Amino acid sequence: MQHYRKFLRDLVKESRDRLKKTWSVFLITLIIITLGSYVQTGYYLIRPGSVESLGDRVRVEGKIREEEGQFFMVTVAQQEANLWSFLYAGFNPVFDLRPVSRVIPPGMSVEEYNRIMQSWMQDSKFLAQVIALQKAGYDVTVISDGVEVKEIIPGSPAEGILKTGDVIKAVDGETVYLAEEVVNLIQAREVGQPVTLTVERDGDLYDFVIKTTFLMDQPEKAALRIYVNTLNWQPLLPFHINIETGPVIGPSAGMMFVLEILDRLVPENLTGGHNIAGTGAISLDGRIGGIGGVKQKVVAAERAGIKYFLAPAENYEEARQVAREIKVVSVRDLEEVLQFLKGL
Repeated sequence: MQHYRKFLRDLVKESRDRLKKTWSVFLITLIIITLGSYVQTGYYLIRPGSVESLGDRVRVEGKIREEEGQFFMVTVAQQEANLWSFLYAGFNPVFDLRPVSRVIPPGMSVEEYNRIMQSWMQDSKFLAQVIALQKAGYDVTVISDGVEVKEIIPGSPAEGILKTGDVIKAVDGETVYLAEEVVNLIQAREVGQPVTLTVERDGDLYDFVIKTTFLMDQPEKAALRIYVNTLNWQPLLPFHINIETGPVIGPSAGMMFVLEILDRLVPENLTGGHNIAGTGAISLDGRIGGIGGVKQKVVAAERAGIKYFLAPAENYEEARQVAREIKVVSVRDLEEVLQFLKGL
């Protein structure tokens, strides 16, 4: 009997010891997981975002979408990477990691950066309206007070030359009205080539020659590393157009806005009855500029069952590499886009 009682006591003690060890391991694991969730890595995690039907977001006075097929805007999602998402991204080719300094310039707050991106989105909407209406044969006038220098990023070649509050009136002698035009004209140069800016400062005009450098997140592109936005501009439209984008910011949906508006203005169905997604900033002359996050956008569109994806020519190779079933179409300007759609 005594041996039996001893056996039970030992069994109970052993069970308690095992339970304590199990709880200790559990608590330590929980603490590690929790701490890892709060450890910031100094990187942003870039991942596939949403796929939005523009038929639900674009309103053109007196014009209703009735045909089959849709144009889609695609977004990327970005968030500060904690330790675990940083490690996970290293094993997931669909995700990208980007240093915070390459997303938000040093010295600039997140709020200020978002305000600039929101102004670029508004510029993109106005541009799309102008381009689509002009393509449909309407006469549209654009008015603005020029392009204001909002921020000079530390290390910019424009440091000591430009000042915040300067208003850019021309780039290489070509008059500009929109921030998008300034960006596109600078990026049309080779990295290291000089560019001439005509600037209004305190009521006087000055010409400054500045040697370009490379864009931080796209080193193959020329840049001055300044942030600009259009001052008090608007297109004078023959009828009302509204584009609802919610929290989405930045200029990269410009091409898709143009297509959705134009589809309401012309008699033919531009989609050909297909679901078509795409991305790309667009300039007043119809050129389509490269963007960031194309890989994630292609993946998001493919997951949504989209058949075709329109990608800027300079992003085509990156986009094609992640495509499995979706067909990626390389486009340089609006005419190439329309030729492709005509073939559908």
